[in-house]
Amino acid sequence: MKYLIVGLGNIGAEYAETRHNIGFKVLDALAESSNTSFITSRYGDIAEVKHKGRTLILLKPSTYMNLSGKAVNYWLKQEKISIENMFVIVDDIAIPFGAIRIRKKGSDGGHNGLKNINEILGHNNYARMRFGVGGDFPKGMQIDYVLGKWSSEEIASLGDRIKIANQAILDVSTIGVERAMNTYNKK
Repeated sequence: MKYLIVGLGNIGAEYAETRHNIGFKVLDALAESSNTSFITSRYGDIAEVKHKGRTLILLKPSTYMNLSGKAVNYWLKQEKISIENMFVIVDDIAIPFGAIRIRKKGSDGGHNGLKNINEILGHNNYARMRFGVGGDFPKGMQIDYVLGKWSSEEIASLGDRIKIANQAILDVSTIGVERAMNTYNKK
C-alpha cells in the first residue's frame, strides 16, 4: 500500500529554519531516521520510506507554499495514490507550539498551502496534520512570525516534538487516521 506524505514549506536557504517550513523539517527528520534521502524530481524533492509493508512517498514541493497543489496533484497521479492515502503536514499558529492535530479533512484554516491544494484538487477531503508553531506575535505580524526563525527555547524541544510527529505519520499508515487522531490529538 502506498501513501503520499506531503510536508509543506518554501524552498530556499532563507526559509530553511522558519516556522512555516515545519512540514519540510518533519519530513527531513523522517527520511533521516529511515536512512533514506531526498532526490530532486519534478515539482519537488522525493524520498521513499518503507514501514511495515507500506511505502511512504515523502514530498517536499518545490512550487512554494502558495502553489503546493500543483506538486500534490502531479505526485498523486504519478504514483497512482488514492486521496485516502494522502497526508499533509503544515504549520498552524492557532495551536500551541509543538502540539499536533490530525484531521481526516477540513478547511484550509487560512493556510495558503492548504488553500491551493483544495483549489487544485477541488475538495478538502484529505487527512492532514497541523503542527503548532504558537501564536506569540503582535496583531498584524503573522507573516513575519511564520517566516521568522525558531526561538532558542523552541529549538530546545523541537527535536522531541518532531519525533512525535514522525511516529504519528507512521501510525497513520498502519493504524489509520481515526486511531492516530485519538492517540495524538490529546498529547
